[in-house]
Amino acid sequence: MDTEKQVDQYIVVLKVGGNELDDPDFLVGLVNAVAAVRSEGHAPVIVHGGGKAVTDLQAKLGLKEQRVEGLRVTDAASMDVVEMVLSGLMNKRIVRALVNAGIRAAGISGVDDGTIYVEKMWHPLGDLGRVGEVQDVDDHLLRTLIAADIIPVISPVSFGALDALSYNVNADHAATAIAAKLGAIKLIFISNVPGILVADRVVRAVTANQAEQWIEEGIIFGGMIPKVRSAVEAVRNGVAQAVITNLAGVQDGTGTGVIGSR
Repeated sequence: MDTEKQVDQYIVVLKVGGNELDDPDFLVGLVNAVAAVRSEGHAPVIVHGGGKAVTDLQAKLGLKEQRVEGLRVTDAASMDVVEMVLSGLMNKRIVRALVNAGIRAAGISGVDDGTIYVEKMWHPLGDLGRVGEVQDVDDHLLRTLIAADIIPVISPVSFGALDALSYNVNADHAATAIAAKLGAIKLIFISNVPGILVADRVVRAVTANQAEQWIEEGIIFGGMIPKVRSAVEAVRNGVAQAVITNLAGVQDGTGTGVIGSR
């Protein structure tokens, strides 16, 4: 048990957005960031999205995108596209980059070994289809890979606990659930900005309550709001620290740390 706890404290979960994965330079930077995390003695775990690529392929296939209050509606046909893109194209793109750099990595989804169990998410304004809400994480496969020094690269497509179907899951939610289950010391949301900016300077740390107050006051605005809200949700769900930063910040340890209120 003591050995397991010691392993826990060195796990760092990296959440990568899908939009950046089309950029070869971003992939090079991600490989360097992963190498930096490993050089500090930590075990990286990667969770990725890929919404833009899903939308692009849907359009090519003639499938119309539907949303309810900004949330993607995932019918059966769209779910096939989601699984192909996230668990296939996007996932293997990251794995290839890591393996090419001599870093052992294996791509899985939440479906593999029942890693992420979900139930259908219900929305008061409409049926979202095959969109899942995380119920539990089975960490057996993740710990097996980590113990073998193989980096798990995880697509958020997950396993329906009640019907054994695949479900589309928000990548931030999947990363938060995985980080909490693994007892990660840090969940890093990799962005295109160096952190939360106030008066053009990066704030080094903020409590979850302070972050919410800054959103209400308009100090945090625009595209930073969902990033901060994801970080706040992470610390309120048991993650020790959530960090918003860019690839350079992962390597040099900078960015904004969101911590639980004291």
